[in-house]
Amino acid sequence: MGLLVLSGCGTTSPAPKARAAGGSSLSDTDESPRGRARIHTDLAVSYMEIGNLGVALESAVNAQRADPSYGPAYNVAGLIYAELQDDRAAEESFRQALRINERDSDANNNYGAFLCQRKREAEGIKFFLLALRDPLYRTPERSYVNAGICARRRGDTEGAEQFFRSALKSDPNNLHALYQLTDMSYAKARYAEARPLLDLLRPVARNSPEILWLTLRNERRLGDSNALESLAHQLRTNFPNSREAELLAAGQFD
Repeated sequence: MGLLVLSGCGTTSPAPKARAAGGSSLSDTDESPRGRARIHTDLAVSYMEIGNLGVALESAVNAQRADPSYGPAYNVAGLIYAELQDDRAAEESFRQALRINERDSDANNNYGAFLCQRKREAEGIKFFLLALRDPLYRTPERSYVNAGICARRRGDTEGAEQFFRSALKSDPNNLHALYQLTDMSYAKARYAEARPLLDLLRPVARNSPEILWLTLRNERRLGDSNALESLAHQLRTNFPNSREAELLAAGQFD
């Protein structure tokens, strides 16, 4: 959810992760309290993904009632409450998920994203690092990227760069780490350094106004007029109503 979608490559908000799996055992069945809790939690995720937050919350509450010790139900409830702007309930839900299982990497990541989005960056990074301590964490690159965004927002560019490079060690094709490193190179006027990173992003640039815009501005700084005109045409044609097209029309490159 949030960051890990192509059109959001340029976002500066850490991404939570909605995932209901976890806490199960081979003895669970769909008729057991744990099985019912898992089903309701999966339903909550599905409804949340289509924007039906009311039914999603009801499903999450039903999951908690079915099995109050099923941590993922509280993790998902935290995401829903955060979407509903009920920060107090969201924070309590994330904390309850972590009281049940302090090593839950998804809950740690989601709580970290919640904190960072609310300008509590130092606290947020702590929970991303806790998520990364889990050797079974299946998507560590997500928390590395989130930690990098969080560090960058608080002005720690060196720490941010380290986090993004760690994300690329985990997933060499991670678009969000590549974008952030490229954007940082551009911000530091390291335009030649940004170009090969943008080349790696080229296969997905046609689907992302953020990447096209960053590439265009970088080529403008490098003085490549042919590339500049081609990129400007792509941006105007493919994303005529985007913020980036408006900035191009206004000549506001920086």
